[in-house]
Amino acid sequence: MSQVYAPVPKPRERDAKPVFSWWADVVVLAGLVTVAYVIVLAASRWVAPLTPVTSITLSPQALPLYAGLSTMRMAGAYLLALVFSLVYARTAAGSRRAERAMIPALDILQSIPILSFLPGVVLSLVALFPRSNFGLELAAVLLIFTSQAWNMAFGFYHALLAIPKELREAAAIFHLNPWRRFTRLELPFGMIPLIWNSMMSWAGGWFFLMAAEQFTLGTHSFALPGLGSYLQTAANQGNIGALLLGLATLIIVIVLMDQLLWRPLIAWADRFKIEQTGSGTSPSSFMLRILRRSALVHAIMRHFVIPATEGIDRIVNQMFFATPQAPPRMALGSTRPELPIRATSAKEGEITRFSLRRAAGLLIGLLLGAVCLWGVIAAVRLMAHLTPDEWRLIPVSALATLLRVTATLVIGVLWTVPVGVAIGLRPRLAQRAQPVVQIVASIPATALFPVLLLLLLNAPGGLNLAAILLMLLGTQWYLLFNILAGAMAIPHDLREAASVYHLRGWRRWRILLLPAIFPYLLTGLITASGGAWNASVVAEYVTFESHTFSIVGLGALIASSANAGNYALLLASTLTMSALVVVLNRLVWRRLDTLAQQRFHLD
Repeated sequence: MSQVYAPVPKPRERDAKPVFSWWADVVVLAGLVTVAYVIVLAASRWVAPLTPVTSITLSPQALPLYAGLSTMRMAGAYLLALVFSLVYARTAAGSRRAERAMIPALDILQSIPILSFLPGVVLSLVALFPRSNFGLELAAVLLIFTSQAWNMAFGFYHALLAIPKELREAAAIFHLNPWRRFTRLELPFGMIPLIWNSMMSWAGGWFFLMAAEQFTLGTHSFALPGLGSYLQTAANQGNIGALLLGLATLIIVIVLMDQLLWRPLIAWADRFKIEQTGSGTSPSSFMLRILRRSALVHAIMRHFVIPATEGIDRIVNQMFFATPQAPPRMALGSTRPELPIRATSAKEGEITRFSLRRAAGLLIGLLLGAVCLWGVIAAVRLMAHLTPDEWRLIPVSALATLLRVTATLVIGVLWTVPVGVAIGLRPRLAQRAQPVVQIVASIPATALFPVLLLLLLNAPGGLNLAAILLMLLGTQWYLLFNILAGAMAIPHDLREAASVYHLRGWRRWRILLLPAIFPYLLTGLITASGGAWNASVVAEYVTFESHTFSIVGLGALIASSANAGNYALLLASTLTMSALVVVLNRLVWRRLDTLAQQRFHLD
């Protein structure tokens, strides 16, 4: 009689005994000490006495300190943007009523130029903390936050809308409450686009770092030591050597961030890809391998991180989603539960709670309505000082900027779609191209623009071409990073099916690639559109070596009115830009979003 021996199953990866290396612990410990030192250094700067006039030295020895301070500001802004994006996107995706108000509001927020609210934010926070640098540092963090949050919120929101129907049904079958549905389904499903949009948002923070760390408001001049102020000072003085040295330092910081943070996150997030067959290759990261071989990291995760996350999960479920039921009371000497005295008490309690919520909502609505009414009256009084010539200039400027924004989006789509899909479908190529794309996307175009301006002034198109180029440099990466995320999220089994059916050329694009990346492309278009409107402020009005170059446009109108202190024209121009964004959202983006949900959904 022959015996059949079943193969011994291999232990799961998480159950296998980890292999530790002492050198991995050394690397991790050195990294923790460096981060702790930079945090302490930045904290000492925040609590130091207020120094509104800071001398920015162009000495190379100051660059490591400036790089550390700027990175800490970026990190603080990113953490705020991450929390905001998760809460905002989850709220908008979970309620149709909230979605109708929150998504248009997000469109408006991302289109408001930084110069429109910079004076109020800076002066208010400095006045709130007059004895320390805390207000000035917090203002810089909040301004960087405005360049990061909107893109991440849009990306995660569209990822939540793209969750397949069968996964939603599975969550309903298992009776997952909102918190468990968020942590077990929604956050893992949206992890890949969230990470890629985080990389883009971080790059967008570098773009506006120069404006956040050094600015002039009338007679007040504020500067913070950092890479942004270093580059701004070098550009203002025309010191090309210092400018190139600052850009080289910025590139080093970007490469380190890519290798130490973003690439490990991309490799780790590959586990959340939805596919029914295993892919041939997956992203890898040497830093992730070091972390997995570190006994120090293993001990921190086992004794601190995992218990903390489990405790938070348990506390949130008990405080907000637990539905305890009191045991039935037993009558004395009886084995049967005593009937409730009033059978309608629970229903009356629900009616009372509903009435309280309704009253609270009505009160909050009245307060918000009163604030909005006061704001409208104040805005009308302020804009009443505008002259007829200024009113006639606003629509002409809006049309000119609209044409430049449209040209920027068309040019961006034409090259980012084929390049993004080509890179995203090849993991090995993505690993090699990702650092290059990250570096190029993170270099502030505002630092290079004075040099490009001098080269393009005598070219056909002149400043118009230069403005479109700067807007493209600041917005095309929103498209590329979202398309990369969409291409990498295409399930491997769908690609195998396309190969089995011999889909080639345009048929492959029409049947598989374009429908698969369309929701991600739409997210990129929405964020790139808002970024283009915002970038028009620095693209249409440029100051270099005491010379000002400007063209007709809404961005130039906002920048010139902010510099001149003409707050009536600044408000009217900003409201016009916001109104244009709302109209475009209703006529274009909302309809494309409906199309993406109905036809291009992974079900």
